[in-house]
Order: sequence, then structure tokens, then C-alpha cells
Amino acid sequence: MSGSAKAIRLPPLKTLRVHNPKRQPENPCIAIMSSVLACWASAGFNASGCAAIENQLRRCMDGPAPPPAPANTINYHLSRMQKYVTSPKKQK
Repeated sequence: MSGSAKAIRLPPLKTLRVHNPKRQPENPCIAIMSSVLACWASAGFNASGCAAIENQLRRCMDGPAPPPAPANTINYHLSRMQKYVTSPKKQK
């Protein structure tokens, strides 16, 4: 192998971007809420057997909100690297 690396050849791209890099964090209370709904569906709305799950859901909902997720910087870094990856534009 030679010491120089071959240049990366890509088709002409206007911009390098990742579509929708932001994803919503999953709420931890959703799983508990589905358990409460399943319990109510199987045992009735005022079932005393669902009280423990209902209290767990209340504690989850009243607890502190999770901290916001840090911003995804992938598109920023792709735009910085684009000049090294794409070939220069042809002059007319």
C-alpha cells in the first residue's frame, strides 16, 4: 500500500445533512400508564387491585421532569467537513 490515501469520491451533493437528527426522549411514565389502562380494562374502572399501579403512576407524574437532551450537532459538523469530502465545483 502506498502512503497517500485515495480521495473519497461522492456524487455532487448540495449539502451533507442527516434528516431529522432530533429524537424525542421516551417518557418513563408511558409504560406505567399502559399498565394502569390494562388493569382498568381487565378489572373495571374502580378496581381496588389497581391502586398500587395508580399510586406508582401518580408518583411518576408528580416527580421532577427529566433534564432536556443535549442538542444534536451532527449537521453542524457535516457542514464543516463538506469542503474536505466533496470535489470543487466546475468553473463555467
